[in-house]
Amino acid sequence: MAQIPSPQELQARRRAALIVHVQCGQITATEAAAQLGVSRKTYYAWEKRALAALVNSQQDRPGGRPATPRDPEKERLHQQTQELQDQARVLEQTLAIRQQLAELARSKKNS
Repeated sequence: MAQIPSPQELQARRRAALIVHVQCGQITATEAAAQLGVSRKTYYAWEKRALAALVNSQQDRPGGRPATPRDPEKERLHQQTQELQDQARVLEQTLAIRQQLAELARSKKNS
């Protein structure tokens, strides 16, 4: 179901339509300004902003998804998790070596 445009959006659409009419030569900037209830100077400021936005919207952009924003807290936790996993591996290896040494010592006593 279509959403009802807000009054601000309706006003923006009206401005855009009048700018297009002026650019097509259908009306003058003075006429557009009068219909909008603003000075020609204000109309020209809006026109300049609208045309700049149009040009900006037509610039090529890199394909694909935009990069995921960095989350410093998440990166810190990931680094901390990696360090703890590395420490756990070292401790597991140390324990395995100690158990092997204890078994070796027991087997020498029994021999």
